[in-house]
Amino acid sequence: MEIIPLQIKEKPYVITFIGKETPEVTLFRFNPQDNAKIKFDPGMFVMVEYANASTKEKISRAFSIASSPTQPYLEFFISMIHGRFTSHLDTAKEGDIYYITGPYGQFRFVPSEEKKVLFLAGGTGLAPFMSMLRQIRDLGSGNDIVLIYSVKYPTEIIRKEELDELEKALNLKTVVTVTRPQEGDGWSGEKGHISADTIRKYAPDFNERTVYVCGPLGFVKAMKDAAEILGIDTSKLKADVWG
Repeated sequence: MEIIPLQIKEKPYVITFIGKETPEVTLFRFNPQDNAKIKFDPGMFVMVEYANASTKEKISRAFSIASSPTQPYLEFFISMIHGRFTSHLDTAKEGDIYYITGPYGQFRFVPSEEKKVLFLAGGTGLAPFMSMLRQIRDLGSGNDIVLIYSVKYPTEIIRKEELDELEKALNLKTVVTVTRPQEGDGWSGEKGHISADTIRKYAPDFNERTVYVCGPLGFVKAMKDAAEILGIDTSKLKADVWG
């Protein structure tokens, strides 16, 4: 694997776009103030810091990068949980400056090295996979991808239209499963939590794939348990926990 020289130095970034993605998730786009983008592999994360001008208090949080390394900005899918950091973001506006440090992390994807992959995403754990898919598209690397994406409700599917477009453009099979379907919600797709059976059904050649997992702690643990049931070699399993 290529070693990415980390550019850890803190830099100011300007919010250039804020968009409501789902009822709980907001998409934020940050451009470097000096227009010099950082180098990273999809899957890596950065620390985003808010500095209160009056109290001088600094609050930071880690976020996986959702944008492709080929893009001039950094994009994040952020659950607005009204914590100390997200409460500040909830009132943020385009033009505000935040400070970003990074990239960090060993959860990394290099398209030229992993030709067949299985992505297992839970909630905003989709973010690093969007970075990976976008880079695959931009490079035209032709990877064979199965993405199984778990959300609570159909309204929580992040970047639904873009996922549909990527499925048409890439060698990609996307499966969305809803864990809390409601009567009258119009959902006719897969239902329930991702299990070993789900993986067998949609990625029967799982032993030929490198498996990437990202989501909340409970989700990642469940995916590791499923991988153990399937006998997936631990060296072929890469996981990242958020939330």
